[in-house]
Amino acid sequence: MASSGFEGFEKRLELLFTHEVVGGGGLQHGLRLLPVEALREALDAVQCAVVSAAGNEVFDAYVLSESSLFLYPSRVILKTCGTTRLLRAVPVLLRASGELGLRLRSCRYSRGSYLFPEAQPFPHADFADEVRYLDGAVPGELRFRRSAVMPSRGSHRWHVYSASTSDGSGEAPQLTVIEVCMTELDRTLASQFYQRPGDARTSHAIGDEMTAASGIGGVNPRSLVCAYAFAPCGYSMNGLDGARYATVHVTPEDGHSYASYECAVDAYADSDSDAGALASIRRAVAAFRPAVVSVSVCYTGAVLPNTTDAASSVWAAVARAIEPLGLACQSETADDFPGAGTVTYQTFTAATAMKIRES
Repeated sequence: MASSGFEGFEKRLELLFTHEVVGGGGLQHGLRLLPVEALREALDAVQCAVVSAAGNEVFDAYVLSESSLFLYPSRVILKTCGTTRLLRAVPVLLRASGELGLRLRSCRYSRGSYLFPEAQPFPHADFADEVRYLDGAVPGELRFRRSAVMPSRGSHRWHVYSASTSDGSGEAPQLTVIEVCMTELDRTLASQFYQRPGDARTSHAIGDEMTAASGIGGVNPRSLVCAYAFAPCGYSMNGLDGARYATVHVTPEDGHSYASYECAVDAYADSDSDAGALASIRRAVAAFRPAVVSVSVCYTGAVLPNTTDAASSVWAAVARAIEPLGLACQSETADDFPGAGTVTYQTFTAATAMKIRES
């Protein structure tokens, strides 16, 4: 923990694999067969642990002491907060996946701007160090590499690194990933994520109550929700909906309150239906009423039908989801990452927060 507070902003790592053995059973189970010992070794290197687990026919989801882990047959997504050493998991995961006959096809790493950068351990205190670490950790055949810091008008920045065996052209679209980071949460709403003194219920039972009271359960009503409450405060949940995952993490402490919402969808749906990505963004932001929001969308191919400028369409769609909640778009940018796709990044600020900063 940082001396001045807990670091809510997460680091996110996504590794995509292919199978080396032709006709050897393919990727029916793949990474889901990773031994418990290998997962424990990877998480020990990161300095976190599993506190809850769930799975369906498509993937496994783990709530961690510091955020979440998702395992698909050919994809691993590891997201951790605080002062974890996320990138230390890469060598462990590559060695363990190789023993299953898997070969790394692409790597993507992303994070926001830390609230307490001085507390981060090597290599995470500096993005240049993170890039050098990843360049040395991933195999040389991932020759299509790019890193960038995507700016905004405020203090927030979005850091992205990608490495791939190909530039991604002509490949089938991957999951679209939406990452929402929220700071300066409404105090009343944030207070729901504190445990009552003397509450003897399990962390799962308290987490379920927080899910219901906060409205998080309605972000995607179709999801199987696995929630966990931390003592004395804090909350994490993973949602499973077919091949789609969603995750929410909350650090409610006043002065450095933070919440994140992330989801993966098969296609970026401009829809207000229960399963629509835009509807889920709107519901997630409404559950916390933050003063500052940043949204990153990573996609491949066309994400909205009948559009010639995909990035502009994503910006407009995200704005339509968030601005009715009293937040105004302050900046928007986009960049292409070979093998990973296009990443858009937007920041939004509440009108009251803007007035305070201007006074």
